[in-house]
Amino acid sequence: MAEKTKIELEYIINSSPRILYPYLVEPNELAQWFADDVTFHDGIYVFMWDNESFRARLASSKDNKYAKFKWIDDEPHYFEMEIIQDELTNDVALSIIDYAKDENVEDRTKIWDNSISYLQSVIGA
Repeated sequence: MAEKTKIELEYIINSSPRILYPYLVEPNELAQWFADDVTFHDGIYVFMWDNESFRARLASSKDNKYAKFKWIDDEPHYFEMEIIQDELTNDVALSIIDYAKDENVEDRTKIWDNSISYLQSVIGA
């Protein structure tokens, strides 16, 4: 197993957690912004990028709060998306935890930046 660097990112999302959450766990919604295509069968999500498939399980989740996916072929690595809502202002942010090889951290960060920007346009945020 190759060593990977943990990436932690946070994005302001102008949406309610209730509207945002399905885009973190539902295959059709994930396919709108996160991957080229997403399918779900027998507890396994298959994410497609550039005709390559990557399998993951939803390791844990909490409605309107977070989703953590564990890669089946790249254990123990995972990615997690957490909705954070400020109690005073009600501002919503999406916190991302992901892993990448050292030489790919900058590219992976740019991919997340672009994906979140696309998510914001999809949900009208």
